[in-house]
Amino acid sequence: MNRFLAAVRFLTVVPVPGRCGTREQDLAGSVPCFPLVGLLLGAIAAAMAWVASLYAPPLLAALAIIVTLMALSGCLHLDGLSDTADGLLSSRSPPRMLEIMKDSHIGAMGVIAVVCLVLAKFAALASVAPGQLWRTALLMPLAGRCAIVVHMALLPYVRPEGLGAVFCRRRARWSAIWAATVLLAVAWGILGRRGIAVAVASLAVAAVFAVYLWRKIGGTTGDTFGAVCELAEAVPAIVMALGTVTAGGEP
Repeated sequence: MNRFLAAVRFLTVVPVPGRCGTREQDLAGSVPCFPLVGLLLGAIAAAMAWVASLYAPPLLAALAIIVTLMALSGCLHLDGLSDTADGLLSSRSPPRMLEIMKDSHIGAMGVIAVVCLVLAKFAALASVAPGQLWRTALLMPLAGRCAIVVHMALLPYVRPEGLGAVFCRRRARWSAIWAATVLLAVAWGILGRRGIAVAVASLAVAAVFAVYLWRKIGGTTGDTFGAVCELAEAVPAIVMALGTVTAGGEP
């Protein structure tokens, strides 16, 4: 239970009683629980999507889902995305990129990355058929948290210290297989073959981004955890929106 609470504490702003899940061994062992936290967040987002699809127009429903996901994570992952964009798109040396990413101030590239990502989620969700909206909302946070686990397995932690180092001391390869299996199983269970496409696309984005990080800075950081989470989280909405278009807007 402490490991699950550690994952909740690390990935969300959901209150966790006392100091449960704060020990280093609990944090290090919490990685297999990341998909479970993704499912928890997905259930909340799906409930919001279901209610919003009944009583709100598509644009407001999309906004409600995005705000719900942002509120549950405390915008932590968006902050990681902005820091990652500032560093990686700075055209500097890898050590300098890491310094820029550590700076708490946001730069132009970070702002652009966050705006583009949020707009992509918003446009995609607003284009999803109302009957599929809750399924899409369920898969988005699940895909994002599973992507973090995949990165922990694929890439070394490049900083000598930091909270993210706790999770990367043991390369979570079995945890990555578990995360991918959970994502594929849930996606197939609620969407069938289309769900498999959603899951595979999310994992492919995480893998491609891992290759990009390896070439740029030689590994991962806490900020890139947030970045890959946000990128993978957008994929289910985009794939489902494209599926709605090709299906002629069918629910």
